[in-house]
Amino acid sequence: MSPQPTERVPRRGLRRIGLLLAVPFVGVLLSSCSSEELPRLGFPEPATDEGPTTLWLWQSFWITAFVVGGLTLALILFAALYYRRRGADAPEQTRYNIPIEILYTVVPLIIVAVLFVFTARDESQLTALSDDPDRTINVVGFRWNWTFNYVDDDVYDTGSPNEFPTLYLPEGETVRFVLTSPDVLHSFWVPAFLFKRDVIPGRSNEFDLTPSKVGTYAGKCAELCGVDHSRMLFNVKVVPPAEYERHMADLEAAGQTGLLETGRVTTDADSGQGRTVLGGDA
Repeated sequence: MSPQPTERVPRRGLRRIGLLLAVPFVGVLLSSCSSEELPRLGFPEPATDEGPTTLWLWQSFWITAFVVGGLTLALILFAALYYRRRGADAPEQTRYNIPIEILYTVVPLIIVAVLFVFTARDESQLTALSDDPDRTINVVGFRWNWTFNYVDDDVYDTGSPNEFPTLYLPEGETVRFVLTSPDVLHSFWVPAFLFKRDVIPGRSNEFDLTPSKVGTYAGKCAELCGVDHSRMLFNVKVVPPAEYERHMADLEAAGQTGLLETGRVTTDADSGQGRTVLGGDA
């Protein structure tokens, strides 16, 4: 005797559920991520000592989202396929189901609480300031450029009209970043550092990072700040400490001494030499 339709529904339904759940994972595998990039879920390889902490938190959130989302989708699809009208009767309708209501209330609260605890722990670690940083650099974001004041060496670098400024950092040394802005809100972001912080007018925003990998990285403003926001790009060079010291000496030899609080180079009245004003109106 052939099986009843209600006996065949669960098998077909489970197969369909499996196929539907596989779609997002296949999409990830077919994306541009390589086998090395896939575990980072779109994040670049960290270039600072603090970067792995951010990456771990990012991965944990995504794994949790995949598990919860996959389970929820599976339950929805199972109910939709198993209890569809042509194959099986609808489940018994009841007014209350206390155990289920407690389950779907308590479980999300536990998940959110756990994620909150890990987020608070890692945020405290990432925003903690060292008692004795090796270097201090004042980053001035202004419309629409960047100036890097190397406080310990009393020199600055603000690029040129035809090229983006370059921030030099010594490998393996803790750098205290002090972010300031003389005009509007900006945001200092180096994707490879897995760290971003707003540059707020009227206050100093500080954080510490320790570059761990020699290389050249791209930086940008991540806050819409005006008509030329897209021009607020800069480069970051992480170099050995000896090369960093040579660069400081080169800036001093080029006459780029002192600290530019507004980020702009003004006219030197004593020497009569006019210097270009970068980043918009003076």
